[in-house]
Amino acid sequence: MNLPNKLTILRTLLIPFFLVAMLWDEVPYGNWIALVIFAVASLTDMLDGKIARKYNLVTNFGKFMDPLADKLLVSSAMIAFVEIGRIPCWVVIVIIAREFIISGFRLGG
Repeated sequence: MNLPNKLTILRTLLIPFFLVAMLWDEVPYGNWIALVIFAVASLTDMLDGKIARKYNLVTNFGKFMDPLADKLLVSSAMIAFVEIGRIPCWVVIVIIAREFIISGFRLGG
């Protein structure tokens, strides 16, 4: 498994830690920790793309998993914001539905 794919997997594995930090009240400085985890996960997205293109390490796994990991991370954050009352539920439903519909079109065509 190449480095870009490992970074994509790392991004996916960071999601539960992000959610625990953001939603569990017993975590000291949880919002700040969640921010750092989200930032690190976002940086892995930038890095895996740059590395994959620069060293021609593009794989079918990466083509599928990278956008999925991005959607999971962002969707998790938005759902967490609904849980803490920062975003109305309907807004998140519309955004997530749109993302998955567009992804479906890309996969089909």
